[in-house]
Amino acid sequence: MNTTTKASAATLSAGKWTYKDFVWSLSLFGTAVGAGVLFLPIKAGAGGFWPLVILALIAAPMTWFAHKSLARFVLSAKQADSDITDTVEEHFGKTGANLITFAYFFAIYPIVLIYGVGITNTVDSFLVNQVGMASIPRWLLSGALIAAMTAGVVFGKDLMLKATSAMVYPLVFILLALSVFLIPEWNTSMIEVSPDWSSMPTVIWLAIPIIVFSFNHSPIISQFAKEQRQQYGDNAVNKTDMITGGAAMMLMGFVMFFVFSVVLSLSPEQLSMAKEQNISVLSYLANVHESPLISYLGPIVAFAAITSSYFGHFLGAHEGLVGLVKSRSKMPVKSIEKISLFFIIVTTWVVAIINPSILGMIETMGAPMIAAILFLLPVFAMHKVPAMAKYKTSAAVQLFTVFCGLAAISSVIYGAL
Repeated sequence: MNTTTKASAATLSAGKWTYKDFVWSLSLFGTAVGAGVLFLPIKAGAGGFWPLVILALIAAPMTWFAHKSLARFVLSAKQADSDITDTVEEHFGKTGANLITFAYFFAIYPIVLIYGVGITNTVDSFLVNQVGMASIPRWLLSGALIAAMTAGVVFGKDLMLKATSAMVYPLVFILLALSVFLIPEWNTSMIEVSPDWSSMPTVIWLAIPIIVFSFNHSPIISQFAKEQRQQYGDNAVNKTDMITGGAAMMLMGFVMFFVFSVVLSLSPEQLSMAKEQNISVLSYLANVHESPLISYLGPIVAFAAITSSYFGHFLGAHEGLVGLVKSRSKMPVKSIEKISLFFIIVTTWVVAIINPSILGMIETMGAPMIAAILFLLPVFAMHKVPAMAKYKTSAAVQLFTVFCGLAAISSVIYGAL
């Protein structure tokens, strides 16, 4: 087969939806479905039913436009095997690459801290409410859980990565089953609350960071875009647009169904109580439901979701911190790795003991950096990098993407003030 025929075949296949594309959409979807989804109903439902409807309508385009733009950014590199770090260095130099590495570390590291708090509260709630035990001292419980999860990462990395990949699909199935199971519990208490239309834009604005966090699958976009380019060459952009669109629609359909099912089965007062107790919505459902299925399955699903997310984010945070220190220190790499490991474990343990608001941490620490890299960086590159000219999205898409990114960042600043 000559070069022209190969190019024609690549063009033709890039426009068709294949089983492999479906598997990639599932992988993107699985990356996004983590512990953030378990806290999404509490925050998104706190503003009332009608703001939640509007958030559901903007979640899919917001997710798709941002992730397809980031994929296009990776595709703009000269070399087909370039990842996002290589692409940033190529377009913005070493200083730019260091800046993005710094931003990416501070996008991932707070999530590790969030999961340290989340796993401690989930297990404590389960032991007290389902098993009937007295609370274990928080410093001891959090230390044991964080040490066990980190040991799994450090001493069995390959095994843990396989285990977490395998956990995604049963997790998704169980969450879907729980969503359906809750349908008989649906009530009109949320719908009956009269919406305050004047404050609705503010309510939606302040909820955007949790949507960004819960729907984020940017960690896998670099590898995904690279593989599409190696297979489809210059036609890869059609494929990345198509697959990221499929993932966004799956997230919209599945996650928002779960959110609506949970919100409609609880009252506004119960959602406030879940937020006050600083536990995931599944742990709260387990505590208030008489059904043995939810009582035991809820905390187990929450535990699986947090654990699976912890592994991937811990690896990313550790690698990011090692990279940051390595570029500024002459210490041996092995020493840097050990010090970085110790730093992340100890700080995660300290934060888990302190027990700050998980939703507050997501909004103030996790979402802003993710929004900057995911929503603003690709659009900025479209205007500043010549290689991005052919990957420009429409002006309307760019404007919407930037608007959502700035909304996520500014809402955090507003909340802090």
